Amino acid sequence: MAITYALAIDIGASSGRHILGSIQNGKWVLEEVYRFENGAVNENGLLCWDREKLENHILAGMKKCKDLGKIPASVGVDTWGVDFVLVDEKGMPVSPMVMYRDERTNAVVDAIDHETLYMLTGIAKQPFNTVYQLMATPGEWLEKAHRCLFVPDYFHFFLSGVMANEYTIASTSALLTAGKAEWNEHVFALAQIPLRLFPDAPLMPGTVLGKLTSKVQEAVGYTCDVILPASHDTGSAYMAVPAKDENAVYLSSGTWSLLGIETNDTHLGDTARLAGFTHEGAYGGKVRLLRNIMGLWMLQCVRHELNDKYSFAQMADMASASAYAYTVDAGDNRFLAPDSMTEEVKAALQEQGAPLPETESDLFACINRSLSLCYARAIRDLETLTGKTFTSLNIVGGGSNSRVLNQWTADATHLPVYAGPGEGTALGNIMAQFIARGEVASLHDARKMIPDSFDVITFLGDSITTPLAKD
Repeated sequence: MAITYALAIDIGASSGRHILGSIQNGKWVLEEVYRFENGAVNENGLLCWDREKLENHILAGMKKCKDLGKIPASVGVDTWGVDFVLVDEKGMPVSPMVMYRDERTNAVVDAIDHETLYMLTGIAKQPFNTVYQLMATPGEWLEKAHRCLFVPDYFHFFLSGVMANEYTIASTSALLTAGKAEWNEHVFALAQIPLRLFPDAPLMPGTVLGKLTSKVQEAVGYTCDVILPASHDTGSAYMAVPAKDENAVYLSSGTWSLLGIETNDTHLGDTARLAGFTHEGAYGGKVRLLRNIMGLWMLQCVRHELNDKYSFAQMADMASASAYAYTVDAGDNRFLAPDSMTEEVKAALQEQGAPLPETESDLFACINRSLSLCYARAIRDLETLTGKTFTSLNIVGGGSNSRVLNQWTADATHLPVYAGPGEGTALGNIMAQFIARGEVASLHDARKMIPDSFDVITFLGDSITTPLAKD
């Protein structure tokens, strides 16, 4: 039987990759065919993504598939959340693709009562939420705009010519009713955002938008279906978690760490709001109840400040060799976009009266230990919120490759940690395409193949047989 492929275009904050997925001998097989760097650029005083450069990379990676003789039957794009492009009726951008770390929302973030906003949307208060970004958008841009397309929505339009919003990416915006694929008109009124920018309800992952446009076909040398995955990268990553049972916690570990569970329930009271839990869309219309934690961003920043002289593997080895045990709160927004991550970590330690790291190894140890403790606190709070006792932690994404962080997380949580697959986001994207094409029956069946397809490494911590201790 001929091998059929699905192409996941997985674009993150620091890099993007094109990964071909197939099923061979009952196993998932992934092949990276193209990789490129991503990052912010300054555009008229705003931190922005280079939209045209990303478009060119999308086409270049798709063309590489043709060059390899592995033409995909379908393609889907996933990216980070909250950011968007405003387009006119012809789909031409009328605004830059502004980055979520830009500070323009600071002036509006307290203009809406957050207790009310949380009761309506279930989204944790973050200065980068789309609702605040749109409130801070110049009026002339809004007047010219016909549609607001989130970043993967825009790229799906770029490929297919179809304008649509997908549920999981839309759910990051604080514009949807909590747990539902419907725009909340009350939020639009409170924020004074024109509802006409979102004329249709969001579509579910697995929706087939159509074929590639003739322009894209000419550029890449073939056509295929454009299928919506869980377009929010965390939504795709959660699909690829090979959880053993319903008492597992999921952690998508990349630039951000997103720790939570899949559920059908919403928790919209003060306990969830004050603990920083957010409700985002999941495959099949479910909810991802999770907490945003700063994640590998902290290590990425420090690495760049050291002129990238260490690999992430070297940084992990150096951390494990350090006895430095002082930590900071890795969930604090002070680490969102500091001028220097190194100095911000040191300032946070100094405010606590802790001794400063004496070596680079100490600094790496501080950040890794801080992340592991933040994961442990999030699990404790999630148990309090849901009334459940969790029995394991499943980590997918790039962070699952860090043995020191995985081991320290197992130690901090007193739970077994199952690490892998590392390319969880791309795998989830591919799984959604195969299910939509009828080549895999269900998400359950797609997940059943994961343990036989990838190495999932177990890390056991101290007191492993006892539940995570409560404060």
